[in-house]
Amino acid sequence: MEHAAAKPDPGTGQRDQRGQRLGSLIGGVFGLIYVEINAGALTAPAAAALRIAGAVVFAGLVALLAAGRGPGAASAETEAEAEAATRGGFGPRYWLIVAAEVAAFIAGSALLNGPLDRPRAVVAWVSVVVGVHFFALAALWRVSLFRWLGAAITLCGLAGLAAAFLDASDAVIASLGGVLPGALLLAAGYAGAIAALRRSGRPEPGPVGPTGHPGRLGRGFTS
Repeated sequence: MEHAAAKPDPGTGQRDQRGQRLGSLIGGVFGLIYVEINAGALTAPAAAALRIAGAVVFAGLVALLAAGRGPGAASAETEAEAEAATRGGFGPRYWLIVAAEVAAFIAGSALLNGPLDRPRAVVAWVSVVVGVHFFALAALWRVSLFRWLGAAITLCGLAGLAAAFLDASDAVIASLGGVLPGALLLAAGYAGAIAALRRSGRPEPGPVGPTGHPGRLGRGFTS
């Protein structure tokens, strides 16, 4: 006796897309904050250029996310659907990771501002903690990109810590420990937004190939 193949649940795909869009937006917001705050340690022209570039990149991300929603998406997503989609990925284990992250922020900042007397290293320490927390999220949500993102941000933070303990300039510490991680978060936001576009079946932005079709881009927030 033959069994009919199970049909994919369209609701699951829609929830995945909403989750990716939400994650991309959160990553973009924090990436923008990283860039805007830490650019202040650079010279005035460089700081202004970075802040403008960060704002433009973030605006592009928001536009890309809006394009992925489509004209009828707002009416299709009820409050109950949105609540269910969010609750699925933000359970007790997620909040345990967040609590550990906050505790690490506080403990590390207290040491750097107190006994170690390296207050300029705090921004780099924050990046180390943020990077490590992405490893935990990668295991929790089974998102392979988070491992790469976590490794890159952690390395930036460690480089910023080394620069601070070697008495490097504020600009070097802020660039390594703050601006670069912010750029990585914004880039990851784009990757997630593009992945959501793929799942929705909408055309992807990208270079046009010889056949006239857009070129393929990175996988984004997919496992």
